[in-house]
Amino acid sequence: MQKVFSFGFWNFIASRILRNRIVIILILLGITVFLGFQWKHMQFSFSEANMLPDDAPINQQYADFEEKFGSDGNVIMIATDDSDLFTSENFKAWAELADTLATFPEIKSVIGIHNLQKLQKREDPKRFEMQPILDSDTISGTQIKSYEESLFTEYPFYDGLIFNSETKTVQTVAYMKDSIVNAKGRKIFIMDKFVPLIESFKAKNSMEIHVSGMPYIRTLNSQNIVDEIQWFVLSALLVTSFIFFFFFRSFRATLISMLTVIIGVMWAFGFIGLLGFEITALTAVIPPLIIIIGIPNCIFLINKYQHEIKQHGNQAKSLQRVITKIGNATLMTNVTTASGFATFIFTRSELLKEFGILASINIIAIFILSLLLIPIIYSYMPLPKDKHLRHLGKKWIEGFVEWIVKMVKYKRIAIYFTSVAILGLSIIGIFNIKISGSLLEDMPQSAEFFKDIKFFEDKFDGVLPLEIMIDTKRENGVTKLSTLKKMDRLKSEISEIEELSPPLSVVNLAKYAKQAFYNNNPKFYQLPTSQEQTFMSPYIKSMDNMEGGITSFVDSTGQFARMTMFMKDVTTEEISRIESKLLPEINKIFPEDRYEVTLTGKALVYQKGTYYLVDNLIISLTLAIVLIALFMAWMFRSFRMILISLIPNLLPLLMTAGMMGFIGVPIKPSTILVFSIAFGISVDDTIHFLAKYRQELKANNWRIKQSVYPALRETTVSMFYTSIVLFFGFSVFMISSFGGTVALGGLVSATLLFAMLANLLLLPSLLLSLERSIANKKTMKEPQMKIIDEDNDDSKAIY
Repeated sequence: MQKVFSFGFWNFIASRILRNRIVIILILLGITVFLGFQWKHMQFSFSEANMLPDDAPINQQYADFEEKFGSDGNVIMIATDDSDLFTSENFKAWAELADTLATFPEIKSVIGIHNLQKLQKREDPKRFEMQPILDSDTISGTQIKSYEESLFTEYPFYDGLIFNSETKTVQTVAYMKDSIVNAKGRKIFIMDKFVPLIESFKAKNSMEIHVSGMPYIRTLNSQNIVDEIQWFVLSALLVTSFIFFFFFRSFRATLISMLTVIIGVMWAFGFIGLLGFEITALTAVIPPLIIIIGIPNCIFLINKYQHEIKQHGNQAKSLQRVITKIGNATLMTNVTTASGFATFIFTRSELLKEFGILASINIIAIFILSLLLIPIIYSYMPLPKDKHLRHLGKKWIEGFVEWIVKMVKYKRIAIYFTSVAILGLSIIGIFNIKISGSLLEDMPQSAEFFKDIKFFEDKFDGVLPLEIMIDTKRENGVTKLSTLKKMDRLKSEISEIEELSPPLSVVNLAKYAKQAFYNNNPKFYQLPTSQEQTFMSPYIKSMDNMEGGITSFVDSTGQFARMTMFMKDVTTEEISRIESKLLPEINKIFPEDRYEVTLTGKALVYQKGTYYLVDNLIISLTLAIVLIALFMAWMFRSFRMILISLIPNLLPLLMTAGMMGFIGVPIKPSTILVFSIAFGISVDDTIHFLAKYRQELKANNWRIKQSVYPALRETTVSMFYTSIVLFFGFSVFMISSFGGTVALGGLVSATLLFAMLANLLLLPSLLLSLERSIANKKTMKEPQMKIIDEDNDDSKAIY
């Protein structure tokens, strides 16, 4: 393994690359074409992001619920509080909209005020029958007004489901077929049929309507992600190319770099299709991420090439040294960056594993592309002109380099004091960080569908489905009056929680049955007594065969019941508070020896995934630190050097965490990746500096001062260039309409900027202050990183 980092190995690689340029170009072209054909296998995820492992208890509970009752996220709602709804023209238009919706094969059923049915008691035989409240074909304007007056008072069963009697808001509820809720058919239906239908209705009618429901929200949100991918890639290319050109002032260098990262992006999409992974909110970040990470590789390689040309003008020697010296350091930096992402592979979340696999593969791929393409392309080009090399001696960058050197030389105490102060403030800020896992908070708040979500939260207490499944542990246990009374007590407790809507369950149906038994008098909308239940038994039994009757709330065995409610968009902390209030009441009402009660639903699964992510953040970040520490130990054979190299990279992470606490950015699925991404990238600067420092130590017979300052002067320019590119590159994510993506871009950008300053100021200061205990032949044995003798290397033409 040591040979991989030796001069002989890299000199061999350099010669093989430059002597086999045509073959390498054909191989890269073949790989690019092959991966291009894999694009057809790419597909976007049509299900919610689930960070939890498949065998997590909350996932198993939800799977059990779906097996018995189907999907809980299949409802589409269209609502209005327009006071002119109950006019003849508007009412008929509203009914026509619902009837048209019901004709689509993707829709299982549609319920609205136009087609509500009531239970009607019949005799001989004793039974209930469903009877339409209105005859929509013959209804007149007078009947509609009369219906409006009776609707909100005489049909409490539909209150909260089809209307809100307090706000006089009504809604049409459409149930999608479970088979397409998490399939491509959902997107096709929503985008190609449902959205045009709604737009057509709005164009023809003056009523203000609002649309929501999880299938609708998820589809529009996913479409926004798809739309943003192209903008992220394009913006990342434009921003990084502009900054690259600003630094190098060379169209040729800029175009070579852009070609390299564009091929890298093509490979990234190809690997997604080849591995059969879906494009999710996480994997969508990878293509622009490859651009942002790939450009620093180009900067180091091109900057070294131009530096060599400026020194001696020998193209062969320049290209050889680019590969042998910068290739070595760049390999190490890309391996450490890939390692930071690869730690997600060791989590039990499939979503995080896929992200870790794709990111680490593509980071190594962009390194290989950079190392091969840049020297080969330059080998076919004439030597850079003087105008291409002027940036190497610009006064402003030289001034920055001298400022860094002076700070390290004369202001080390100030650097240490500032670092300790930042550490103290960061620790204070960390204690103020909150954890949030809201399903909706990162969605684009300016979008029309997000405004509609707020409308439904105000009028119907939310759109996020939440379910309670009750196992009575015996067949037909649900229909027992004692069970119904317990469920009614639980309903009363739930109604006291403002974030939840009143639940809909078999209790509502039992109350409605009693109302129907007493000739639909709304005063009797209550649970029957045991005596009344006996009288009503034949009537209730007839409801088993009704479409959408008792089977909607009870499974086929009568052992399991569901209580369906909707939840406002709440944070993980608020969910925990709701659970802490609700679960004791559930345990009190339903004895554990007789009942098993489960709180479940897609929204709850997502919320629970946030805590899992926090745990995995700690694990993955710790693993990344350990891996990189082992790599440093292998490089330098010094425990002290491990500590010194980690300090300037951990301090920016703590600073960012503290900043999150102070400005109120919570730990959530979208921001939780900041630390692993930033750590994996920021350690690159440390490696570049220490690699050069190690060379200078050997050349200067282990004299620290004579080694630190030359290493600092040579690496500062490239570190500054790459850090600026990374800063503005990740800032591209701040153009997103998704709050989480904005936070991710801003936080990673800030962290990398802090890391650059820490590596340029704190790291060399520590080396100088601790020189007697860290840098000598005993603690840094001659190992694995043999130094290239710049005067005696093979300078023959090798291509």
